Amino acid sequence: MSEENTAKLSLPGSIALGTGVMIGAGIFALVGQVAGIAGDLMPLAFLAAAVVVAFSAYSYAKYGSANPSSGGIAMQLKDAYGPGVIAGTFSLFMYVSMVIAESLLGRTFGTYLLRPFGLEDSAVLVPALGVAAIAAATIVNIVGNRAVERSATVTAVLKIVGIAVLAVGGLVIAGFSSVTRIASGDYEPPDQGWLGFLAAVTLCVLAYKGFTTITNQGADMERAESTLPRSIAISIALCTVLYLLIAVSIASSLSPSEIADARDYALAAAAEPLFGGVGVGLTIAIAIIATLSGLLASLFSVSRLHQMLTSMGQAPTLPKSVPHRSLLLTAGLAIAITALFDLSQIASMGAVLYLAMDIVVHWGVIRHQRRSLNAKPWIPTVAIVLDVAILSAFVVVKAEQDALPLIVAAAIAVVIAFGQVWVLRRRKASEER
Repeated sequence: MSEENTAKLSLPGSIALGTGVMIGAGIFALVGQVAGIAGDLMPLAFLAAAVVVAFSAYSYAKYGSANPSSGGIAMQLKDAYGPGVIAGTFSLFMYVSMVIAESLLGRTFGTYLLRPFGLEDSAVLVPALGVAAIAAATIVNIVGNRAVERSATVTAVLKIVGIAVLAVGGLVIAGFSSVTRIASGDYEPPDQGWLGFLAAVTLCVLAYKGFTTITNQGADMERAESTLPRSIAISIALCTVLYLLIAVSIASSLSPSEIADARDYALAAAAEPLFGGVGVGLTIAIAIIATLSGLLASLFSVSRLHQMLTSMGQAPTLPKSVPHRSLLLTAGLAIAITALFDLSQIASMGAVLYLAMDIVVHWGVIRHQRRSLNAKPWIPTVAIVLDVAILSAFVVVKAEQDALPLIVAAAIAVVIAFGQVWVLRRRKASEER
């Protein structure tokens, strides 16, 4: 085995990969969605989400450091609940939420690419470009372009530095007027009050959830028992600072209604009055880098997750005669979601499935793993309470605004659960023969 293959991932390398996944297209698309619900409190919603994620990260860090592997959350669920319906169902929740995140990337790519032409709201061109981006990323994954793999760190640095420059530059020009408004009490509250604020926090959590991919690095880390939890903590802290800079900068440049009107391309809309055409061009370039590089990496990792779930007998797949089955199935699902739903609906479905899975992970630590992991049960308990609070508020608010993504998410959940029951019964019947 070559030295390249045996080299272990250091703490800086793990942080680079983790933040590269976390700081993706979500922040380009979510700011406007969040402002539409949270109003002037949009920056506080991102801060509150960081608190939720900080409690949530404890369970993943404890398990990943004690059981370093490439299996990540799927192995954690299997270890807690056994290879049955619960582990299979919520592992697939995780898989589907990651596929939905790919659709978010595709839609965001189309939206920002069309912004210079004033076509960012096109109901045809946006999904068409999103589908094209996913298809192109799939082809690259099939070909196995090593140059793309090796450029992952470079693209991560480019998008992080680019977003940081936009955020800091915006603050220098626009000031901290949004912070002043909140501190003085002279702000526009959410239409649904604190219920709306909690619902906005739910969407913000999506901008941080990429930290869970760090648990998949365990088998490749130097001293994973200490490196993995430190990598998760530092990655979340770095993203929190960057997200707050972005949120405050945008909220100081545009009113909540202006941000909401430009909800799918809020960063580009905020850059225009501050930096002119150069700022818009830079924002679009960063968005394209973030979405395309994110799709390449996501399709690779999510298809590998599907392969693992298939080998565990927990996920359906295409016939064995089809090459690249997991990759094609993952891309096909992402393309279908991109074509059928808008950014707001995609984000909503992803949030519901992710938080449902997150709650089950924490309960597994409390109920089945706290002794083996030497975990403090009060931390995952707080995480469950916070998850339930923001998810409940989100469901109430979205049921009034647009119930379709909730209905679709519930339908997906039911199909997955019944599918797992059917698979388990077939497995038992086969073993009894």
